[in-house]
Amino acid sequence: MSPDSFNPVLSTQECWSRLAQEEFGRLGYHLADEVHIAPVNYAVDGQRLVFRTAEGSKLLGVVMNDDVAFEVDRVLEEEERAWSVLVRGRASLLEGDAALDVDNLRLRPWVSTNKFNVVSIAVDEISGRDYPLSRPWQQLIPEDE
Repeated sequence: MSPDSFNPVLSTQECWSRLAQEEFGRLGYHLADEVHIAPVNYAVDGQRLVFRTAEGSKLLGVVMNDDVAFEVDRVLEEEERAWSVLVRGRASLLEGDAALDVDNLRLRPWVSTNKFNVVSIAVDEISGRDYPLSRPWQQLIPEDE
């Protein structure tokens, strides 16, 4: 059997659909000579992702090097499966009307920090997989007596 039969590849449309259902992901970006990963609230806007950020390392990182990765996943316990979508793209800071247009999207912060900077990720690559959860390690858990 091929590995894809165990972990089916999601179509591009399925990847976008799953991204649109969620609002929390992880941004991978470069800062100087290091790679960083940070959680962000995001929204899908056409064929791009957008998020807000305050002044700090995320903003500095994407302004200095626009090459980013973005990942969203979900575990569906009741269905015994999970999925993951990975995006690679180019980040850019939105300004003026382009930044104001984001106010019409479902972009809700989870913390009360003021985040005035709007970043867009133009997607170059998108891929995803669906995973059935067999959890073979569970047989190693001792049963209660």
